[in-house]
Amino acid sequence: MTRPGFVLEVDDRTPPLLVHEGLGFRLEEFPQGTRVIYPPESLPTVPDVEEAIRESLENPVDSEPLRELMFPGMRLTIAFDDLSLPLPTMKAPDIRGRIIEQVLTIAAEKGVDDVEIIAALALHRRMTDAEMRHIVGERVFRSFAPSGKLYNHDAEDRSNLEHMGQTEKGEDVEINKRAATSDLLIYVNVNLVAMDGGHKSVGIGLASYKSIKHHHNAKTMVHSRSFMDHKHSEMHSSAWRMGRLIGEHVKVFQIETTLDNEVFGKPYDTLLKREWEWSLRDQATVLGLRRGLAVAPQKMRHKMFHDLRSNYGLTGITAGAVEPVHELTVQRVHQQQRVKVEGQSDVMVMGVPYLGPYNVNSTMNPILAACMGLGYYFNSYLRQPVVREGGVAILYHPLDEGFNTLTHPSYVDFYEEVLADTTDPALIGPKFEEQFATDPWYVHLYRTSNAYHGVHPFYMWYWIAHALDHLGDVIWVGGNPKAAARMGFRSASTLRDALEMASSTVGPSPSITYLRNPPHLLADVR
Repeated sequence: MTRPGFVLEVDDRTPPLLVHEGLGFRLEEFPQGTRVIYPPESLPTVPDVEEAIRESLENPVDSEPLRELMFPGMRLTIAFDDLSLPLPTMKAPDIRGRIIEQVLTIAAEKGVDDVEIIAALALHRRMTDAEMRHIVGERVFRSFAPSGKLYNHDAEDRSNLEHMGQTEKGEDVEINKRAATSDLLIYVNVNLVAMDGGHKSVGIGLASYKSIKHHHNAKTMVHSRSFMDHKHSEMHSSAWRMGRLIGEHVKVFQIETTLDNEVFGKPYDTLLKREWEWSLRDQATVLGLRRGLAVAPQKMRHKMFHDLRSNYGLTGITAGAVEPVHELTVQRVHQQQRVKVEGQSDVMVMGVPYLGPYNVNSTMNPILAACMGLGYYFNSYLRQPVVREGGVAILYHPLDEGFNTLTHPSYVDFYEEVLADTTDPALIGPKFEEQFATDPWYVHLYRTSNAYHGVHPFYMWYWIAHALDHLGDVIWVGGNPKAAARMGFRSASTLRDALEMASSTVGPSPSITYLRNPPHLLADVR
């Protein structure tokens, strides 16, 4: 038996509430009357994962069974979501590896020898061998990696890109050549949030900068509104046009999975509970963990969190044609994450944790923290944002300037040079984007090292364009004042100070909503 997401109003009996802030958290006392939105508890999970995978492949949606799509001599390509999903990383065995093993078994039985497996990176960093092995599993890795048949997508390898044409809107569609020229392209997905999956999988995950720039830009992002509602998102509209064109040239068999909300395993599972449900032991655990994190060196705290593996359970799997598969997937995501919320607030409070899609096994720099809070969490709504237009966002994160130059080299120059010139997403793109996107050194690092593409920090800044357009002020509690100012924001030492600063925008007695995540939630704001 599960309970829906819970909405609480703070009163004098409410205990201090847990707020994530980077590699730690605090227990915060909110003003009385604050509305607190909790994520739903986990849905029941699939009792037999292997059988569920088998059933989805044998009885797909709007498609012949996978076995009937295979034949000897065919070119079969399997693509899968990279390590940016799920968050935190799933305990082994990863669901993608389990699916790929069953697909390969069918292929072997059908006499298919020409098989390649591609990590759909888009413009993300290359995965290491260890990260690849974790996702696909030891047997698949040993069978395909040594021969070069398991590899990272390279969006800058001109010899392995195929231009498939333009959409009716003039958008270039250019994807991985191996995928584009296959007899069958199978995409294995993890739909952690409603933004993932659908035509976004192949159309973005296996695309080049020439394609991606059509929807990853400030103009599209500011008009996308909620990225979590693909039917009202300009970015998704573009991806859907591209995906339909891809489908005219290559047969795509989509496999999408959904997970429960078990994001924290032991000893952090207490963080999933609502504060008034904490036992005395839970309270002692939380206080001890908080004190330990407060005194632990930065490297130790980083290792503690990034070594964390989560006990996700599979809530569903669907295979077949892209669009009907995705509609069923989104229904399951909504069932797991949707919370009904009545009305907007003057102030929206969000804690930004250590984890995000773009700092797995790396550091969360100020740009990534802004993207996580003002991009992902702000946009986790249906209908309308949690905060009213002209309202204030208060976020918790230290905004540490410790950029990882291995994984995020172009972020350093973006932060020091671009944001020093302007923080306006509409001005940043035309003035600086092409320079970063085509810089030979950034391209070299993306192709040969473990660096995000040179253009990637621009995309992170475009993600927050909708929030910047909507909000009247952004204040970071506990944030480095220098970093906050560089990004065009303000910082405060305490929530009380932040609310006092916000009073010039929303008045002295604003309505306040605190989003208590992670785990993920999707606010359906009426």
